[in-house]
Amino acid sequence: MANKLAATGYDISLIARRPELLAEAAAEIRRHAKPGARVAVFPADVAERSQAEDAVKAAIVAFGPPDMLVTSAGVSEPGYFADLTDENFERSMAINFFGTLYVIRAALPSMRARKHGQVVLVSSGAAFMGIYGYASYGASKFAVRGLGETLRAELRADNITVTIAYPPDTETPMLDAEMKIAPPETRAICSVAKTWTADAVADAVLSGVRRGALGVAPGATLTLMHRMPGLILPLLRWYSDRLVKNVRKASRPAPMLQPELGKSFE
Repeated sequence: MANKLAATGYDISLIARRPELLAEAAAEIRRHAKPGARVAVFPADVAERSQAEDAVKAAIVAFGPPDMLVTSAGVSEPGYFADLTDENFERSMAINFFGTLYVIRAALPSMRARKHGQVVLVSSGAAFMGIYGYASYGASKFAVRGLGETLRAELRADNITVTIAYPPDTETPMLDAEMKIAPPETRAICSVAKTWTADAVADAVLSGVRRGALGVAPGATLTLMHRMPGLILPLLRWYSDRLVKNVRKASRPAPMLQPELGKSFE
């Protein structure tokens, strides 16, 4: 998304934890940027309120109030509910939800004063339906969805539009990492859906932002989940339950055959 926005002339502010990765991202964005577009980095952990606030304030000093604010920091640690720790849930909420909340709260006063802007919250397709193995991740993304829908109602009077993105599984290092630790039932469910490229997801989200759409759900399945949940979600839950049952059945050890007395097997 940053590459595409910079190519149209947007100044880009990047906020993330690791300076070395920020530098790499900034260099790539500059290669795509329209002449005159600026790129600046602000190292911060958005899960820490003071760091998030300081980074946003520094970005506003550098470039002014944001025309578009995109909150996309996230972490996913799939696992069986019984095996997940309190720390798993706390980390998901700290980064996925509170990291979103802190950045928006820091940026909104300047946007409201100007009576202009767009806020884009990156939730997940997992915010439409509870998915096996995603207890910590899904809960945090449902929270992001709730925050975005409330902001839409409250910010209309300030001429600030809100878009909530619900990406499908996307080809990123994050997805690769989570599939290595995901339960087999989760991997079976995820394998059914098409995996999108980050570029295609960015195109879909930016198209929705330009239309002023509240929700952007790329792909036919997510679109149905978004627009007709009463119809599609019961079917998807039934199908997911079947996949889980099949995985568990396949993983059961084969019964040991015991010879009858007086008989032998060659």
